[in-house]
Amino acid sequence: MAGDVLTASGYIKHHLQNLTYGQKANGEWGFAHSSQEATEMGFWAIHVDTMIWSFVVGTLFLFFFIRAANKATAGIPSGLLNFVEMIVEFVDDNVKSTFHGKTPIVAPLALTVFVWVLGMNLMDLVPVDWIPHLAAMAGIEYMKVVPTTDVNATMGMSLTVFILVLFYSVKVKGPGGFAAELTMQPFSAKFPMNIVLLPINFFLETVGMVAKPVSLGLRLFGNLYAGEMIFILIALMYTGGIALGTFGGALQLVWAIFHILVVVLQAFIFMVLTIVYLNMAHEHH
Repeated sequence: MAGDVLTASGYIKHHLQNLTYGQKANGEWGFAHSSQEATEMGFWAIHVDTMIWSFVVGTLFLFFFIRAANKATAGIPSGLLNFVEMIVEFVDDNVKSTFHGKTPIVAPLALTVFVWVLGMNLMDLVPVDWIPHLAAMAGIEYMKVVPTTDVNATMGMSLTVFILVLFYSVKVKGPGGFAAELTMQPFSAKFPMNIVLLPINFFLETVGMVAKPVSLGLRLFGNLYAGEMIFILIALMYTGGIALGTFGGALQLVWAIFHILVVVLQAFIFMVLTIVYLNMAHEHH
């Protein structure tokens, strides 16, 4: 661990620092040993812990759902199969009630988004010191275990959704129809006034369109980052003696129970907005 972990500020900084790999200021490639060194690596630095835990959660998702699919029968489901079918039906109901197009990718995408984001969010319920302590014993200086507290992960997912929205907007409406949506609303008028309003409409519609992936990614990041910060602050109470530590333990339990609602709700919101945005891409004005 970093040398400043013994102080409260050092403890917080250490737990909020990603395991970063990139090119250092001297031209060498390697892992950053401080937040300043990670910043100097620039945009192309990789948060290795975010990549690892995203992959782990995604692999578990595929493993359990494939296993449930292989065990599916016509009888009454139980155990894992019952749990998987319940999630699939829940997602499918939301897709049917929100999406009115005919693209077959939407339901599998919504299921993947919901379960994957939920799994990454649930990592926030793991006590903040357990995995970082094990990583330190293995010689790994930093280890953040909640991928959705990394803005790179949340914005990466939201930008992927945005690319799909642009793709289906052009595919369904055609280049001309998509261009018309960006330039002929919200203000409309007859020629030649519509030419004057064209740049205004384009600016307003472009801002609104770009705001969708930004808000989608930042909303998820902000809520999970705040939740992680509260867990870290509560963990600091364990260093304040028996009385404060006992109170911190009770407070941590209460916050963990409340946070379960947050992690589920944020996964649900991300899924629903993904469906809504794709539905808008399939609708003609």
